[in-house]
Amino acid sequence: MSSIDKYIEYISSVRRYSKRTQEIYSSVLEDFAGYAVQEAGNCGEITDAELKEALTPLVIRGYIVELLETRKMSPRTVNLHISVLSGFCGFLMKRGLLTSNPARSVPRPKQEKRLPVFYRKDAMAGYFANSSIFAGEDIDPSPEDFMRRYAESRSRPGYRPEGDPVYIEMSRLSGKPERFSAWLFEKRLKRAILSTLYSTGIRRAELVSLKRGSMDFSRRIMKVTGKGDKTREIPLVPSLCKEISLYLQAVEATGCGKLEQASPLFVTSRGRSIYPEYVDRAVKSELGEAEGFTARKSPHVLRHTLATELLEDGADLNSIKELLGHSSLAATQVYTHNSIAKLKKVYETAHPRAKSGGKHGD
Repeated sequence: MSSIDKYIEYISSVRRYSKRTQEIYSSVLEDFAGYAVQEAGNCGEITDAELKEALTPLVIRGYIVELLETRKMSPRTVNLHISVLSGFCGFLMKRGLLTSNPARSVPRPKQEKRLPVFYRKDAMAGYFANSSIFAGEDIDPSPEDFMRRYAESRSRPGYRPEGDPVYIEMSRLSGKPERFSAWLFEKRLKRAILSTLYSTGIRRAELVSLKRGSMDFSRRIMKVTGKGDKTREIPLVPSLCKEISLYLQAVEATGCGKLEQASPLFVTSRGRSIYPEYVDRAVKSELGEAEGFTARKSPHVLRHTLATELLEDGADLNSIKELLGHSSLAATQVYTHNSIAKLKKVYETAHPRAKSGGKHGD
């Protein structure tokens, strides 16, 4: 087993890093090893001894230049590569294979501090209002009946069904009841995914790993396993409990999922467990069809949105920290940016000196 494999095994079994993090670390280290082989003029795979010799400040600086100037990676991504190399070097030091950590002596490229992107509250309310028909109690309606009700729910000045992409898709599938039913189930699933992400603030990987046993409808609690296999309980609003319950009824009605507690909570119309890319596509397609969403459409932005809204509504940072599963309060404090902006607005409109411009010593 190579040193890289041993390190990945270490962060998996000892540090309890997520599978996605393990994949990223492995990819970065393999990429650096490939760069070291190229620099050494070798044709084959790099040995542990050669990799150890390549772990010098000079080679790492050259690697950084390669990433920044040739591959045009962002400083943020390059800093991630350096952090992975630093962690790997620290691992080798503990095993007596290195005497110092060369990655620590390499200057890191400066990166702009990015504030969390979030969606407007009215945009989210609009999405859930317009998509509510896909979370209704009628589990398996006929195409004709559902299309009629859908058109009625859109009855506003200027609305034309023939210009609505969703209605056009339903019309295309209306003559094939089985395909229409599968499409309608996928719409219900996608909405349930967005509802869960927005209502709980869980990460994409946490959503994918949810099981049926994760839901405790009697207590209105969701049990989530986060980073480092840490488990936390998240309270659920009644509307989300109802939506997930109706979704599970649809799963049972269509027979696309199993009833065991250990079975995946969210499955596709073919009975397959959802996966990270499916979640990404679901968020992009759902919010892409809605109005008022100009920011990038991703599961993590929904997490940012919930945290920002909770802070605006008076929730304390420690409560938000526990809800999101942050390991430190510093990770949660980034959401205070919006509250500071709100505080400034209140100050400018309410404070006596701010209203008078600070004139005459008032």
